[in-house]
Amino acid sequence: MDGTSAAAYVYAKACGMLSKSFIGARADKLFAARSLSDLWTLLFKSEVPLVPEALLAKQIEEKAEQTFIDDYIVLLDAFDKPDPISVQLLRFYDYNNIKDIAAALCEGKTEMPALANIGKYSALDYNAWPDIAAITQNSPMAWYNTVPSWNTQYEMDRRLDVQYIRELWEAVRLLPKSERAPVEHIIGEYIVLENCIWAIRLAVYYGMEKEEIIGRLAGEKDMPDKYDRLAGEAVRILDRAVDTWHDWADWKYVALINSGEEGSVWNLDPRRIQQAAGVYLNRKALNSFHRYPFTANVLVTWFKIKKHELNCIRTAAEGMRLNTEVPVNR
Repeated sequence: MDGTSAAAYVYAKACGMLSKSFIGARADKLFAARSLSDLWTLLFKSEVPLVPEALLAKQIEEKAEQTFIDDYIVLLDAFDKPDPISVQLLRFYDYNNIKDIAAALCEGKTEMPALANIGKYSALDYNAWPDIAAITQNSPMAWYNTVPSWNTQYEMDRRLDVQYIRELWEAVRLLPKSERAPVEHIIGEYIVLENCIWAIRLAVYYGMEKEEIIGRLAGEKDMPDKYDRLAGEAVRILDRAVDTWHDWADWKYVALINSGEEGSVWNLDPRRIQQAAGVYLNRKALNSFHRYPFTANVLVTWFKIKKHELNCIRTAAEGMRLNTEVPVNR
């Protein structure tokens, strides 16, 4: 299709897909399911596999993820040449896959782990298993050409995360100026919050010092400062005490953190922030989806909305597997 026809088709198709999705109030249905079997039937309208509950939860998550990917590829395939940002969003799975491959090889496994399949949009040659250098050859990840040791795996994975974020941001900047602003807003805030959450996790869970954390952020520079477009907000919050509520009362994202009470012991909860940030960004994507039809914003917001739905499915399945109550993450 030519660009105009493809954009019109994708917008109509994406609208139809969202109308059947478990988003907004319909997300309640995921958490109202009484069993993993009910959840499977709700999602896939097919016969439930005869496997133990723990395996069924895993199969639900894997099938839901691949269904999400396949649906997105249907939208991408409408374009002769999709925007770089639309492809880069999908390449998230390449980066995750190479981490899983490296971990499996590090453990000495001979069978390839289960991987997300993004088809022709992948930059990696998975047929070259178990040769990690051949898998990553001629890709942006070609530097990842040796099996990491237990001591180096974390650092190499961190480098992958930073690289993906920077490539995602660069893909936004490649959009035509007429389409860039809404996508830049959505993706920019997503990256900012990802950096903030990562910084908070490192401070709370690992007690890292400011300079050590800054070196692990995905900024425009290797050592971002407080003015960095992507990591500046995360750098600035590192001066706030993670055990003092009043230090956070004036933060621009204060609505995302766990509240404190006068006189009570309080500590910043990274899990609460991550969950609240997901809901916050999902609402922004939902509000933006229809505002810019026939532009790159449609695929970007659709991807983010459906990725949030996928997270809700995982939360519901895991809650049923563990027999615990979970919040509805609209």
